[in-house]
This record gives sequence, C-alpha cells and structure tokens, in this order.
Amino acid sequence: MAQPTPARATDDWWRSAVIYQVYVRSFADGDGDGTGDLAGVRAKLPYLAELGVDALWFNPWYVSPMKDGGYDVADYRGVDPAFGTLAEAEKLIAEASELGIRTIVDIVPNHVSDQHPWFRAALAAGPGSPERELFHFRPGRGEDGQLPPNDWPSQFVGSTEPVWTRLPDGDWYLHLFTPEQPDLNWDHPAVRREHEDILRFWFERGVTGVRIDSAALLAKDPELPDLASSPEPHPFVDRDELHAIYRSWRTVADSYGAMFVGEVWLPDAERFARYLRPDELHTAFNFAFLSCPWDATRLRSAIDSTLAEHAPVGAPATWVLCNHDITRTVTRYGREDTGFDFATKEFGTPTDLALGTRRARAAALLSLALPGSVYLYQGEELGLPEADIPRERVQDPMYFRSGGTDPGRDGCRVPLPWSAGEPYAGFGSREEPWLPQPADWAAYAADRQRADPHSMLTLYREAIAARPAFGDGPLTWLPAPEGVLAFARADGALCVVNLSDAPAELPAHSELLLNSGPLDDEGRLPQDTAVWLRA
Repeated sequence: MAQPTPARATDDWWRSAVIYQVYVRSFADGDGDGTGDLAGVRAKLPYLAELGVDALWFNPWYVSPMKDGGYDVADYRGVDPAFGTLAEAEKLIAEASELGIRTIVDIVPNHVSDQHPWFRAALAAGPGSPERELFHFRPGRGEDGQLPPNDWPSQFVGSTEPVWTRLPDGDWYLHLFTPEQPDLNWDHPAVRREHEDILRFWFERGVTGVRIDSAALLAKDPELPDLASSPEPHPFVDRDELHAIYRSWRTVADSYGAMFVGEVWLPDAERFARYLRPDELHTAFNFAFLSCPWDATRLRSAIDSTLAEHAPVGAPATWVLCNHDITRTVTRYGREDTGFDFATKEFGTPTDLALGTRRARAAALLSLALPGSVYLYQGEELGLPEADIPRERVQDPMYFRSGGTDPGRDGCRVPLPWSAGEPYAGFGSREEPWLPQPADWAAYAADRQRADPHSMLTLYREAIAARPAFGDGPLTWLPAPEGVLAFARADGALCVVNLSDAPAELPAHSELLLNSGPLDDEGRLPQDTAVWLRA
C-alpha cells in the first residue's frame, strides 16, 4: 500500500490553503458509464496541479446506496464500486501527494446508511437488544405506541416529514435526515471507538485532513425530550458533550499531522468559536460569508465578524462562495436576492447570468485576498451556472421531502464539461451522465477556457498563483467611497472591490497585479469589478 509521507504535526499548511472540493460523482468519468469516478479524478490531477490548489476535499466516496448523494455510508473502509476501489483511492492519494496536493476526506459521524452492518444487525436483533443501543430506538407514544417518540424536526429545510420511522416490531428509530440515514448514539463507547479507528484507517493511507459533516448534531439529550418543551440547551444541536468527542479526535489527528474542518452552522459566535479551540477542530466552514448578499456593507460586516470570532482562539477563517449544497455563485449573484437561504429556494427564479458572472469574478478575487483558507467547489473555476434539472430527473431527497417545492441541490451537482467537442462535453464518452448537462454546457468546457486569457478559469489560475502576495497576516480596511471595499494585506498588497453603481478611483499603487474585469477609459474601477494592487 502506497503511503505518502505524512505532514509534520507543526505544518500549518491549512491556515492559508486553497482547497478544491471534488464531488466525485460529477467530476470526471474515467470508464464512460455516466458516473464520475476515481479514475476520472486521477486523469485530471495535472489540471488540478495547474490550477494551483493545495488540497482536494472529496465528498464521500465510500460504499453507499446513494439515497443522499453518498452521505448515507454503508462501509467507511471501502470505496463504492461506482467510484472504483480502495486500491485506486490509495493510488489517487499518493499521486496527488507527488504533485504537492493533499487529500481531505469527508466523515459523516451523525448517521450511517440503513444498509450499514450495525443497523441491519439492530433490525434483526429486535427491541431491547444491545445492537439497538448503537442507535436511537424508542417505543412510540399514545395508547398503542402509534405516535413518534418526540416532535423533533427534519434537518432538511422545508421538509414536513417526521424524523422517526416505526418498524413492524413497534420500535421507532431516529433519523434527523432521511429514513435511510439512522442516527448513531454517541453516548455508546463503541460508536466513539469505531470513528477513531476510521480516522486512523484513512490517515494511514496518506489522508491529511477530514471534513466533518453536520458536526454540531452528533450528541443528543439522552432523554430525547420534545423540542417544543425542552429548555436550553438544545436537545440535539451544539451540545457541550460534543467537545470531548472532538478533543479525542484531535489527539488522533495530531499524531498524524492531519487537520479537521467542521460543518458547523451556528448563529452564536462565541459558541461557534468553542469548536476551534487549540485542542479541538483546526477550522470550520464560514457560512455567514457564503450566504451573504452582494452588498458592500453586509460583506464587510461578515468579514469583520468572521475574523473577530476566530481571533480569540487563534484559528484561521475559511472562505467559500459555493459548495455541493448551495446555488452556484454566478446564478445566485445574478438574482434580485443575492443571498442564500435554503427556505427561499424555488423553481423559476429569474437570473441575469452576465451580471452574476461579473460579480462572481469580483467575488473570486475578494475571497482569495482574505486571510485564511479558501474552499473552491468544482466548476466554480469554470463559471458554471446552476443547471435547471427536469423534474423527472431530480434525484435529491430535499426535493422529494419538500413535496416537490424545493428544487433541491442537483442543479449545482451536474457533471463538469471538460472538452467542448466531445460527447457530453468530455465528462464521459459512452453513457449519458447521471444528471443531464444543459445544452450549452460545452461553452463552459475547460479546454476552451484554458485557451482564453479572459476566461473564468484563467482568472482563477492567475489569482491562485498570485495569492501568496497576500500572506496569512492581518487585514486593514482602507478609506473608500460608499459601496467600495478596500483593504491592505501583508507586504503592501491591496484588494479593492467596487459594489457601488459608479466607477471608483483606485488608491495609490505601484503595480496592478490582477483585475476581474477591465478598468474604464479613465483608469477607474467599474461596478462589480475587483482589482489586486501593489501599494
């Protein structure tokens, strides 16, 4: 088994890294069956190295029935046959390492698939068995136990379906997401031991980081009280017991020189920062910036609050514009409401893609100039818009659990276009992709953009190459007109973004490093344009 040399525990590469998110199913199809796979990723490693990213974060590639895009894991130590084999994953990790690219895997600790051996054993063992203690099985309420054990809501926004499913033997089991994703009981020592062993399994194969899915949901009040009648703390969100779990995980990670990034959705800045203490998670995703509208005042506030909440624990911020759950940036920024909220997603929202693309180019330079690490979702570097998926082709459970009112997340998961002149835009050559590509997808193909000095791909490549000029130091805001963001970073590097409705004068500078669009005839910065300068 190939084992890349693990990073030293003192190596803090993750503090300023550019990390590329790979949704394997939609990245590149190596065997032509319509589904992206590890062979496809391996073939595109030179592209990723040329892009200049420091690490790859892979959404789950484990054995899974794919009821929720792989977030229903049946076997953490195996690769789903649709993607390849464990041996191929090991080759991918090693080959990426040889190109200077690290690997981050996704761990889903809140739940497993209903096809996981533990849950199948629990179903077979029956009520009151030790096997069921690994999950949350309870009798129902009411005279005949016909009512769910409590009133907890689904974690799929907009879903009205219950989070409990009743079995023929009368027991109910908890699943905060789909019925095919039973929640684990994190009070059970076997659950804790198993996940620490899973971490070691992947660290020993050269993985240098772990993204933790739904990181604030694992621990539950053992009484499982009703949410409506439960006093603080919340019965299943952000419970204090979580921190002991992550301190234990940190000990494992430190022994391999690995890092964590948590998916932590919390409105309380002080509670959020607790997860980033020196002996817990290294980083956590910054959802305030991701969901912020294209508005100078609100963006500056999001940046300031993010840096402020990270400062007390000395953790670096993370910056992300889009991911596998979020409407694509060029589409979101081309709408009247440029923010993001799961609850407001709907079919047929009007979009100005030219406007959205101009803003997305400026936002790329803004995010890459900020202190901390940046996560880049696959296809963002190509300027892909959100795709309209025919209702009969939608696969995302968010759509079905909303009764068909939520478009779901498939629109940002459409397979990538690689070669304009090939079948299915070069994603794969034999079978139609698992999600349909729009008719104009070839216009966004990587090979076409690679030859265009003004393309989104070229902008991202140049920005990532120039990003070290901004360093990992502090940010200092500069005087600027209303609607303009201007700040200085290390070594005299400046970033200016014009979100106002009038051209803006540039501050004094000695060199123009990069711009998201052309300056006007008077050398001013047009609306929805960003520039990097040397002071």
